[in-house]
Amino acid sequence: MPLVLLAGLVTTLSILSAWQVDHKPRLFYFLMLVLYSAQVGVFVAQDLLLLFIMWEVELVPVYLLVSIWGGQNRQYAATKFLLYTAAASIFILIAALAMSLYGGENITFDMAELGMKHYPLILELLLYAGLLIAFGVKLAIFPLHTWLPDAHGEASSPVSMILAGVLLKMGAYGLIRLNMELLPNAHVYFAPVLASLGIVNIVYGGFASFAQSNMKRRLAYSSVSHMGFVLLGISSFTDLGISGAMLQMLSHGLIAAVLFFLAGVTYDRTHTMELEKMGNIGKLMPKVFALFTIAAMASLALPGMSGFVSELSVFVGLSNSDVYSSGFRTGMVCLSAIGLILTPIYLLSMLRQIFYSAGNEPACLLGDVSLQKDFQNSQAANCFGTSCVLPTNADFSDAKPREIFIAACFLFLIVGVGVYPKLATQMYDVKTVAVNNHVRQSYSQISHVNPQVYAEGFWFPRIAVSDPAPVIATLD
Repeated sequence: MPLVLLAGLVTTLSILSAWQVDHKPRLFYFLMLVLYSAQVGVFVAQDLLLLFIMWEVELVPVYLLVSIWGGQNRQYAATKFLLYTAAASIFILIAALAMSLYGGENITFDMAELGMKHYPLILELLLYAGLLIAFGVKLAIFPLHTWLPDAHGEASSPVSMILAGVLLKMGAYGLIRLNMELLPNAHVYFAPVLASLGIVNIVYGGFASFAQSNMKRRLAYSSVSHMGFVLLGISSFTDLGISGAMLQMLSHGLIAAVLFFLAGVTYDRTHTMELEKMGNIGKLMPKVFALFTIAAMASLALPGMSGFVSELSVFVGLSNSDVYSSGFRTGMVCLSAIGLILTPIYLLSMLRQIFYSAGNEPACLLGDVSLQKDFQNSQAANCFGTSCVLPTNADFSDAKPREIFIAACFLFLIVGVGVYPKLATQMYDVKTVAVNNHVRQSYSQISHVNPQVYAEGFWFPRIAVSDPAPVIATLD
């Protein structure tokens, strides 16, 4: 339910942000609504085959939205997205057929009935691995993430809002809904792998984001980093950890959507995404600067924002897990803390490059002598970064009421969830607790049968053998 509401909110506001689309507007809005229908279909499907069909339907509008309304390299980015996601989604179909046909008596794709089946461990591990690849591409797990920066870099801002706000969450939803709920025994074995991949996402995404000079690509790698916390929460074996992963999905959906929206607002004024060409526009657009700063603070997990609550829940849930050894938990928490250090570095440096002085004097290369004279005599010429724009060509207006309304809708929820997390958690706590209890039962059974399932040591979790229940009395 919260993901359905998130998809509706992000889609509505992204369509409102695309108010000025004048190239094939009917086709644009039609594709946006088809995309929304497919997203809702994935989140509400109770039939595994229907989920696969909706998963495939979603690919078509994204491909067209990027390839028609994208940037200079839009064809390459759209094709790469389609190839990655279409190839990976084959594993969903294979897993659906394997689970439905296993047993041979009652062939069904109903998820409730599939969850009641008992699969051999080898088959369950293979199914889990296949679904992990399929959902890992959508979730942008390293090294299956390379389509994301290209798609974000070339897509228009309304499309990027949906890509970051909703599409990434489809992969995380699949891991919880299918991998954990239908294949709990395999999840016990794969949980340390998910935790390790989460750490790689957090650290790699942070460093890669800091190295980007394109604003949207920097935000795209930031999404890769933040999705690592979702993997940590899913692998924690605690109610708080899984709840934190779910809250991180919702929080990042709101934060990433507003950041990409504000990136589009900035692009409408500066006509560039290169951070090195920006700067000195904070005084010209104070409202945009204020909104961008609040969104960036939410992304770097400032207390009082939703990002802080979700990441704190993941940290506490993982550190209190009784499944993992203390060495493994300490290592995971310390490594993930690197992401918390990198996030304010690349976000605050981005704000400095956009709104403050970039460190370079404006190089106003105007070939026409008359234009040079007009520029020198004009006090209203606008300069940013390494270029200047004459008043007749400049449109450095501040945020308009429509743009303030869109950003405020996101920021209001971000602050509301940060101050009162139950606003979001009460919608899904019952389900996440039930899923975690299901996985914990599998963990208890495996720990009795195979207590050495993991090597004991610093980097590996240790499953302890539960002591048998004491005998109170005997009856003759």
